[in-house]
Amino acid sequence: MADKPIRADKAGAVAELTESFRNAGATVLTEYRGLTVSQLTQLRRALGQTATYEVAKNTLAKRAASEAGIEGLDELFSGPTALTFVSGDVVEAAKGLRDFAKANPLLVIKGGVFEGKAITAAEVTKLADLESREVLLAKLAGAMKANLSKAAAVLQAPLSKAARTAAALQDKKREQEEQAA
Repeated sequence: MADKPIRADKAGAVAELTESFRNAGATVLTEYRGLTVSQLTQLRRALGQTATYEVAKNTLAKRAASEAGIEGLDELFSGPTALTFVSGDVVEAAKGLRDFAKANPLLVIKGGVFEGKAITAAEVTKLADLESREVLLAKLAGAMKANLSKAAAVLQAPLSKAARTAAALQDKKREQEEQAA
């Protein structure tokens, strides 16, 4: 893209968008044509505190993405584009966008950026299908606890076997002493 001089008023907007691209764990591009202001407000609420939804001019957003070192999004900057900058749980934000798009078909997920790489709309949906970080951590903790319990049982088995053997020997010795007496 040829770098034309940019007006001072737009330079601030590009700098702000560039910083948002750099600081976001993921960015999702959507088309919002036909959504009302109240619907966009609902969407912002659905995304929660860890994601921001910003409407931006394509030329400014394209320049900001380029300045942030992000490639592969140029074809997504067509039509009215809004950017969802995710600073927290990417899965939760993707779920919020997917669920809102199901309820409001005018919101179209175009694709985005995750961990510095361009992703398609289908990949955003795959992210939304994952379980949240908290659920995955809870499952991991449960699996680890189960494995620790198994390990404890395995380590305890020889001790309990030895105790049962000692008890059996004691009983046998007692029987022998009683028979001898």
